[in-house]
Amino acid sequence: MMAAEMSAAATISTLRAGDEVDGVFACVRKDRLMTRTGSPYLALELRDQTGTVPARAFRDADLLGGRFDRGDLVSVRGRVERFRDQLVVEVADIAAAGDRAEAAPEAFLPVAFRDRDELDGFLEHLAGEVFDPGYAALLEELLADAELRAQWRLAPCSRAGHHAYLGGLLEHTVAVTTLAREAADLHRRLDSDLLLTAAIVHDLGRTAEFTYGAEIGLTDAGRVLGHLVLGQQLLSARPAFTALAADRQLALLHCLLTHHGPSGAPGGRFQSAEAVALYRLNAVDAAVKGVLEHGLEGLRP
Repeated sequence: MMAAEMSAAATISTLRAGDEVDGVFACVRKDRLMTRTGSPYLALELRDQTGTVPARAFRDADLLGGRFDRGDLVSVRGRVERFRDQLVVEVADIAAAGDRAEAAPEAFLPVAFRDRDELDGFLEHLAGEVFDPGYAALLEELLADAELRAQWRLAPCSRAGHHAYLGGLLEHTVAVTTLAREAADLHRRLDSDLLLTAAIVHDLGRTAEFTYGAEIGLTDAGRVLGHLVLGQQLLSARPAFTALAADRQLALLHCLLTHHGPSGAPGGRFQSAEAVALYRLNAVDAAVKGVLEHGLEGLRP
């Protein structure tokens, strides 16, 4: 391949000045601006799973701008130039991708670095350390649901906070449950089965919270209800959950609904040591991962 060509396998992270661009990307910014001479142009940002790159369209800006919207998958033809020490795609042609669009969200959205098959294996191993028959049956039912399992592997934990990438939910779940197992070993008075089960299901509502396209969005239920209520609904609909004794149901739901703090409980108070443990362990993983991804500046005291 000549240096000035872009193969079908090329990604944003591999672009170099002089490369010809002919591919499909997510358009995550679209602004109509004016040059100093008063001519309109499009200021864009294009993304694939490897990163983002700014782009500009100076010729026929209004004509091109009518062919797509921000948030679309777009078919782009142009050339990579260097402008003020930054790579920029000078766009010759752009339109909504249509039939050229890749259906898999992984093609355009950031993805976990950790192998999701490996994380799946860790999750199954951790679930196997729950010995209470009722909780074990619930986890077995959840993990046997192929559709739910696929969403568990796909979902992030957030759109802009910690684990804000595909596979982030699975990575976070494994991390929090691993911390829970260690805490239960250190503090033997904790109900290990309750704590591990709660750690595995605490963010279950995330599986129904997001949509996937050019960007990670929110489902209607995710926007209106949030992942705590969605998680409660998903659990409550499971036959293995309804088969639990009432006190075991309540203990698990209390942990789930308070894992962001006691405000989710009546009177704003935790009702169990396991709920306190889950709240703190969830916060540890979220805070550490958030710092590693975004730096110390965004850390809240």
